[in-house]
Amino acid sequence: MTTAPECHVVTHVHWDREWYRPFESFRARLVELASRVCEELDDGRMKAFHLDGQTIVLADVEALRPDLAERLRAHARAGRLTLGPWHVLADNQLVSGENLIRNLLTARRHAAATGRLAGVGYSPDAFGHPADLPRLLNGFGMDTALIWRGAPDGVARFRWRSPDGSEVFAVNQGYHGAEVLWPDAAAEAKDDSTAYAGTATDDASTAATRLGDYLAGEHKRLPEGPWLLMNGGDHLAPSGPGDRIRDAASGAEATGAALRESTLEDFFAAARTAADTRAAHGEPLPLVEGELREPAGYLTFILAGTLSARTYLKQANAAAQNLLERWAEPTLALHAPGDRTLRADLDHAWELLLRNAPHDSLCGCSVDEVHRENAVRYERVRQLGEHVVSRALLASGLDVRAYGDPAREHAEIAVLNPHADTTGGPLTVELLTAPDRHPVGLTAPDGTPVPFEAETLGAETAFEADLDLLPDSRPALRHRLHLTAPAVAGLGRTVLRVTLGDAPAAETDAVTEQARSMPAPGGGLLTASDDASLTLTRADGSRLAGLGLLTDGGDSGDTYNYDPPVHDRTVVPRLLDSRVRTSAVRTVLELDAVLDLPVGLTADRTGRAKEATAVPVRIEVTHWHGDPLLRWHVALDNTVRDHRLRFHAPTARGADTWTGDAQWSLIERPVRPDLGPLPTERGHEAVCGSAPVQGLGAVGRGADRTAVFAPGLPEMRALGAAETASGADQELVVTLLRSVGWLSRFDLSSRTTGAGPMLPTPEAQCQGPQRFDLALALGADVATDTRLAHQAAAFRAPPRAWQLRPGTTAAPAPGAIRVGGALLAALKPAEDGDGIVLRLTNPASVACEARVHAPEGALLTPVRLDERPTGGATIRQGAVPGVWPLAPFATLSLRLTASA
Repeated sequence: MTTAPECHVVTHVHWDREWYRPFESFRARLVELASRVCEELDDGRMKAFHLDGQTIVLADVEALRPDLAERLRAHARAGRLTLGPWHVLADNQLVSGENLIRNLLTARRHAAATGRLAGVGYSPDAFGHPADLPRLLNGFGMDTALIWRGAPDGVARFRWRSPDGSEVFAVNQGYHGAEVLWPDAAAEAKDDSTAYAGTATDDASTAATRLGDYLAGEHKRLPEGPWLLMNGGDHLAPSGPGDRIRDAASGAEATGAALRESTLEDFFAAARTAADTRAAHGEPLPLVEGELREPAGYLTFILAGTLSARTYLKQANAAAQNLLERWAEPTLALHAPGDRTLRADLDHAWELLLRNAPHDSLCGCSVDEVHRENAVRYERVRQLGEHVVSRALLASGLDVRAYGDPAREHAEIAVLNPHADTTGGPLTVELLTAPDRHPVGLTAPDGTPVPFEAETLGAETAFEADLDLLPDSRPALRHRLHLTAPAVAGLGRTVLRVTLGDAPAAETDAVTEQARSMPAPGGGLLTASDDASLTLTRADGSRLAGLGLLTDGGDSGDTYNYDPPVHDRTVVPRLLDSRVRTSAVRTVLELDAVLDLPVGLTADRTGRAKEATAVPVRIEVTHWHGDPLLRWHVALDNTVRDHRLRFHAPTARGADTWTGDAQWSLIERPVRPDLGPLPTERGHEAVCGSAPVQGLGAVGRGADRTAVFAPGLPEMRALGAAETASGADQELVVTLLRSVGWLSRFDLSSRTTGAGPMLPTPEAQCQGPQRFDLALALGADVATDTRLAHQAAAFRAPPRAWQLRPGTTAAPAPGAIRVGGALLAALKPAEDGDGIVLRLTNPASVACEARVHAPEGALLTPVRLDERPTGGATIRQGAVPGVWPLAPFATLSLRLTASA
């Protein structure tokens, strides 16, 4: 038997912190599991245990049982227990690349007391995998990955390559194998379960039979082995694996296999050796490139509906990531790098954000109690992030506290650029003045007038208090200013002066008139149609209709999958009224419309109800003068159930692919049907045409390209001519809202079994006010992928402005770090406190050069994503920018430290 192929039995648990039970209920069970595991590791009934892929379970145990957490750490130090490499098992398609990096960095902080983390890229239950995951794992010293959903059907081992060329040795393996060695398995398979069925009188012969069946299946996938049996599952505590292996040994012998109680690291070492041996004999591993999102056989679901379940969570996540990545981290790194308290605040904000990243949380597919807690966590992240920003600004010399007598003669506004290159653009800022004073002028530092639009919001009593300020309440008048910020140097600031007067100035007011048309960016005319979409008429007479069309259809699915009602009907808005509001800085087309929506589904869920209700919809389409984007704001009060609302963006001339962004790369995806053929076999899922994006999608090519920017609305797809709602050759479609009332159902046509327990989730209907913000660009401004990526970055992180505290002032200042030619991905304090880390990215398929300007004499050291040196040469910054080449889809991370 020593020469027989080995089956490595890895005993583990897959732990969802919150899902069909709220967090505290699950944590109470987690502590019980940890106690059992420690007992069996103590007395030798279990040689090794994998405590899932996340260090947070250790923190969760420690919160209730510090003594038990220390026992787990002792087993980890002894090599009997493994955990990680993640802090949380995140849905790695919906979060940003920087979110994933902070996840792995946080795991290393939490694991310091245990001595080590698992070195395998363990992602067993994510609902598909992004193209950039191999790059991320390589950046943390990992070249292996255990994955499952979305991997090619029937391919047990393969090389998986990211767009930048990074590779991992990937093993395609389901993580749920507890039923094979489980002592109380049932006699026949339960309906809708992966588990073997059984009785409490299960004996060794039955266990041997189950194991033999399992190994026979693995033998078909990979005849020579070695094989992996993940002895565990969701929230289960396997017991006595050594005894179970001995009981089932005859089942292994029958297939010519040897069982071994093992670890993931030992299995991967053996699997890689076997793969290398086969490659040496002319059987190389297949190469798979890009994202992994294909349904692959029985129960291997992608669950694409989670991209749009409870979109309010996705919107909150995008806002929180933007706050931490583009504002809190850079301001702290640049202006208060040594402030340990602010650093702790920032780390805690990231901890809270990461706790919302698991797929059962961010994907919106848990019970309602879970997502109420998610919403509170996002609010806490916002509180912490804004505190870090304001305190770091104070350290930089900008006091943005509203304290003292409100301004009477003038006020000053600091405008900050979050990008590493020179940028301006639209922004909105609120201003407090004395009760009878109004903004009448705005000037740049050189005295140049800056056009603006002013709104008076009303009188209030302004309150401020702080550690060094007594509580203070003052009568004030609040205004909102809309302006296009002048160009500001990368990561720098300018300061604008607001002149105040006794009454609003006529030139700052917006003029409103009844109209249906507005000028289009770059020329031409945009006209509202009766369905509240826009038609672009260009100067040459060509027309593009259906821009921003909203369509609403029924949804008989659950939080995991959209399901089309058998008898569906699509509703589009009816335009009731339209106005055009014009000011010195922008033109806004205001559309009042109504959607006559069925109140829900019929009793048998096969169609939409006959009873309908009018749902008012307010659409504002804004064009800032000189800006290439058209910005949509859609607002409605969702009072109906079981439906899906989508936004359409057509292009004049389509292609067979469409472009969407992953974490660091633009990805070309095929145009496929909205929903593929419905499955007929039990336990299968229809192929869905949607795919996750970080914030952009584009259809068409060159001058015919249409791009949509929609951070926080990750479900996009491209439809071909046969399915477009506007009749165009091709459309990009963004899902704004899915209203469903069940965690999981067992009667769908798009997925022929449950994906979780059948529990009601009425709050997943997303009743109440809904707000959606998108932007659209056409033609030359997004014709190349480089321009497309830069426009998306500008929309995701526009400049921000703060009113300075009355009586204080500040001078304009360029950023200490500036970059041209590449996009800023991160600027953060280094994990070890030694300097700051600058990360740049080139998401396009053509090479570029990054021109980096840092303080003269600073040392720039290339580092990996985990902030360890790559071995590349350290460069001393001179008086001129340094040039760093970036290959297609490349990232570059640099540690900046002061010269000795």
